[in-house]
Amino acid sequence: MTTSSEALLARAEALRFHGLVAHWHEVTPDGLVQIQTLIEWEEQERARHTLEYRLKAAQLGRFKSICDFDWKWPKRIDRAAIEAQMSLDFLKDAGNLIFVGTAGLGKTLLAKNIAHQALIHGHSVLFATAGGMLGKLAALDSDSALRSRLRHYTAPSLLVIDEIGSLSYSNRHADLLFEIVSRRYEQKSTIITTNKPFAEWNEIFPNAACVVSMVDRLVHHAEVIRIEGKSYRLEEARKQAEQRALQRTKQRTRRHGVKS
Repeated sequence: MTTSSEALLARAEALRFHGLVAHWHEVTPDGLVQIQTLIEWEEQERARHTLEYRLKAAQLGRFKSICDFDWKWPKRIDRAAIEAQMSLDFLKDAGNLIFVGTAGLGKTLLAKNIAHQALIHGHSVLFATAGGMLGKLAALDSDSALRSRLRHYTAPSLLVIDEIGSLSYSNRHADLLFEIVSRRYEQKSTIITTNKPFAEWNEIFPNAACVVSMVDRLVHHAEVIRIEGKSYRLEEARKQAEQRALQRTKQRTRRHGVKS
C-alpha cells in the first residue's frame, strides 16, 4: 500500500532531497509509487552505511555468534540471565553487566554479542581491553589530551571493558579506571569481563586506594554473572592437536602402503 503523500514528503525532507521537495507539487499519484521505492532504497542504504560505520567505530572485531556458544561446557552458567540481557533492558536504567570467570569460558564472546545487539538497536558502543585502554590513557602527557580521551570512553551508551585481571596495574591505572567508572556511574552502561572476583581486585590494583569505591559503583546497578568450568579454548586446542596427530598417522600409513 502506497504511503500518504504527506508522509513521503516528510521522509524526503529528512533525507534532504531538496530538489524533490521543491517540486513536490508536480508529483502525480502514479509518481508517488516510484518515489516511495526510491526513498525506501535510500533509507535502507543509508542505514546500512551508518551501521557499518558504527560497527567499525565500536571496535568489536571478529567474534562468534552466541548461537555457536556451547552452553553445556561450563560447569556453572546462568543461561536464562544471559539471554535476558539480549533484550538490552539494562541500558534503559544505565545498569552494568559483569561477567566473572576464569579464562577460556566465553566471557568476551558473550559481551561482544550483547554489544552487537546494542549496536543493531541504535545504541553507541565501544569495546576495549582493559590493558589497551589504560595503557593509552596513561601514556598521554597533556591534560587536554587526557580529557579528550576520557570523553572518548565516557561518551558511548555502552562501554565494554574486557579482561580486567589478566594484568596488574599501577595506582595511576587504577585512578584512570576509577575516573571512567565514576563518569559513567548512573549515566551510561558498562560491561566488564574479569577473571577475578571482586575480593581479589586488590591483586589487580595493588595498594590503590580507589578499588573499594570503584567496585561499589560498578556493582550498585549491576547484574553479576559468574561462569565456572575449564577453559574451552584449551579443550579446542587439545582436540585440534589430536586431529592433526591422527591425520599425520593416516598420511604415514598411506605412504608406507604405496611403497610396499
